[in-house]
Amino acid sequence: MKIDLHKISVRKVIAGYKDSSEDGVVAYNGKLDIRPKYQREFVYKEKQRDAVIETIKKGFPLNVMYWMIRDVGGYEVLDGQQRTISIGQYVSGDFSLNGFYFHNLTKEEQDKILDYELMIYLCEGNDKDRIDWFTVINTYGEKVNEQEIRNAVYTGSWLSDAKLKFSKSNCAAYRLANDGGQLVSGSPIRQDYLEAALSWINEGDVRGYMAKHQHDKDAEKLWQYFQDVIEWVRKTFSNYRHEMGSVEWGELYNKFNDKKFNPSNLEAEIKELMQDEDVTKKSGIYPYVLTRQEKYLSIRAFTDKMKREAYERQKGICPHCKGENKKKKWGIEEMEADHIKPWHEGGKTISANCQMLCKLCNRTKSGK
Repeated sequence: MKIDLHKISVRKVIAGYKDSSEDGVVAYNGKLDIRPKYQREFVYKEKQRDAVIETIKKGFPLNVMYWMIRDVGGYEVLDGQQRTISIGQYVSGDFSLNGFYFHNLTKEEQDKILDYELMIYLCEGNDKDRIDWFTVINTYGEKVNEQEIRNAVYTGSWLSDAKLKFSKSNCAAYRLANDGGQLVSGSPIRQDYLEAALSWINEGDVRGYMAKHQHDKDAEKLWQYFQDVIEWVRKTFSNYRHEMGSVEWGELYNKFNDKKFNPSNLEAEIKELMQDEDVTKKSGIYPYVLTRQEKYLSIRAFTDKMKREAYERQKGICPHCKGENKKKKWGIEEMEADHIKPWHEGGKTISANCQMLCKLCNRTKSGK
């Protein structure tokens, strides 16, 4: 990463300042993306915003900012977005400070603000450098998430189209996934919908997909895939429950979209499992009914009291190996609780259905 420090006046930085809400904020005569389309909207509180202007008016030093030199020309704010927007909004007359708008100030007071020099590092590097640096400089202050960091690197026509479909308030992906009940958790403007779709289509490798498709003309392939996933979910599961918003639907779609299921039978089983007090993770019911893997359900564990009762009842003897595994009597810490009648056969997590097995027998029995 190549980093050079420059002093640039407020006058030059905010020249051509334009704020078009969700479509982004630009300045520096159109050469600087302050808040690109892919990032969240202004988040500074009034007190923080006012502090930036007070600092400049008094001539005090403002924390350094970082701009990334873009491959296609121009710059992009890596750190200092909120401070720059605060300055642009004040000079544009969007808010007042101590009862005075910028246009209420004297010519001398205005010039003092406009001639104030901002300390700006211009950064240049490859994709990995950008991600590493963006992560480091955003450790403090207003946090950005992993998808916002990725978006800062893989800009282009593909990302612009993806943001239009997945990252705007009330975007197409949000409307589709919430028509009849929310199927994707989180917020579009915090990139949750885009990240989910990317993770689903490329089996968790979000960055890999973005790198491969960065220069595509649009994100139509991702959008079509997302539509297919949501349509499959609606057809497969006939009754909506709020737990469905936490399910990784893309993973299930990738494995089972070509298989035939009876929605009525699935719904009957789901209804029963929802009422099973031993199932502690209700959202896991959906992958369970397709995969039959109990790990998704987080079956309620036996309590320490239940374990002790079973241990005392067995007198420390493992009922499976009965001493064949090294020794006859085990310490309680050397044993693990197990359902005598398996949960999937109707066995409950109660004292009467608890047995203590030596660790070898338990892990052999359960296939761990």
